[in-house]
Amino acid sequence: MGTVGNQSTATNLESPDGGDNGNQPEANLHTTNGDTIVPGLEHATPVNPPGSDHYNLLVRLEENRRLTPSDHWQDVRHLRFSCTSPVDYAPGDVLTVMPENSTIDVDQMLELMDWNQHADQAIRFEPTSNVLETDFYPRPLVTVNQQCTILTLRKLLKYHLDIRAVPRRSFFSMVAHFTNDKMHKGRLLEFTDPQYVDELYDYTTRPRRSILEVLQEFHSIKIPWEWAANVLPELRGRQFSIASGGSRKHLSEGQTNFELLVAIVKYKTVIKTLREGVCTRYLAGLSIGTTVEATLQKGGLNIRKSEAAQPVIMIGPGTGLAPMRSLIWERYQWYLSMPGIALGETVLFYGCRNQEADFFYREEWKLLKEKMPLRVFTAFSRDQKAKQYVQDVLRQQARLVYDLLHSRRGLVYVCGSSGSMPKAVRAALADVFKSCGDTDESFAEDYLQTMEREGRYKQEVSDFPSYIAPIALRIRKFRTFFIPV
Repeated sequence: MGTVGNQSTATNLESPDGGDNGNQPEANLHTTNGDTIVPGLEHATPVNPPGSDHYNLLVRLEENRRLTPSDHWQDVRHLRFSCTSPVDYAPGDVLTVMPENSTIDVDQMLELMDWNQHADQAIRFEPTSNVLETDFYPRPLVTVNQQCTILTLRKLLKYHLDIRAVPRRSFFSMVAHFTNDKMHKGRLLEFTDPQYVDELYDYTTRPRRSILEVLQEFHSIKIPWEWAANVLPELRGRQFSIASGGSRKHLSEGQTNFELLVAIVKYKTVIKTLREGVCTRYLAGLSIGTTVEATLQKGGLNIRKSEAAQPVIMIGPGTGLAPMRSLIWERYQWYLSMPGIALGETVLFYGCRNQEADFFYREEWKLLKEKMPLRVFTAFSRDQKAKQYVQDVLRQQARLVYDLLHSRRGLVYVCGSSGSMPKAVRAALADVFKSCGDTDESFAEDYLQTMEREGRYKQEVSDFPSYIAPIALRIRKFRTFFIPV
């Protein structure tokens, strides 16, 4: 029997003419008679693989507060979760949240594919080869709110399959098998042809057109429900840098506390259609007390307590402030717990559009500046005629930056979205070393590279703010357990 991810299966499905090739694999999704408990779903407690660097958690939402004004163009939230598990984390670590598809989208998908009659039947996966007893296959996580042991097609769509993903070329190849409309079939197969890669980009990636929208436009496609998990991609978790640190990592009752700074993804594309991030939309609508699945994983900043005496420069525009806030609170905790050691100066360079709209946690900075050696420099790009960014403020504070990083061998952390910001910050630091050290560009670049080798220059940037590739894919574990390749 063929399996998801089987190379021969993929080859057969992508036959050039899109017709039946007589060798399609069997679908691995089946109905069951009665209420059958799906293997691996009988436990609500997440299982953590032995020796793993990430931890599956069940977290409870304690706070969901909008930080930006209601009339501001961007909705940014402060989210706080609690967890009964006694886990520790460090600045730079990330929490991956498993989202859910909206009920409206799920209902549309069921109606569009004529799956309503099967939507609430108990279903199961059948393995296509024996699972070795020596292999560790983590049990898939359970949607805790439902406490469900019975898997249905509706639950598969809501919790496990991504119907709002931008489709890949292979998706068009597969769904071309499930339409009898010759015009639709021809157009679908054009998208699989490498010579039409620009057309595929213009149709999918550029307008961020989703799988659900594609199926609505190619309405003749009727995917057999048994093929749902083969055709639709897995719903992935989204990573968020943790914004809490020090004493804010634990509650007085002994519970673990996680705080996130999340920009709700909502924008319009070139076709003027509103787009929303699946996970951030889910988070924005969560009610206090809701329990969700999450995964904690170590980040790449590798911050150590032994660095407490060294000065630190942190550069975190926008929601890149989250790990910087975590580090500031962590250093404050070190300051309180190490009275014999002088805490190195802590300097934050923060950039946003408007001081009144998105200068996050400014009251905290006022409080902490009275308790620890903390300086905060800001760049508000839209509050004056000439735009100003963090790299501009770095140059303005060149003497301070040079003293902390060169003379006192301090550390620098850069966090935020990728693109021009990290390069602009690096160029600004090179200018600082050239102007204050009276050196040329070659020496400045060599010094930055030396800082990187010594672990004194670290950056963590993402392709999209607060919306990062997953670290623990629930459906991948799910498929591995049920359908080993």
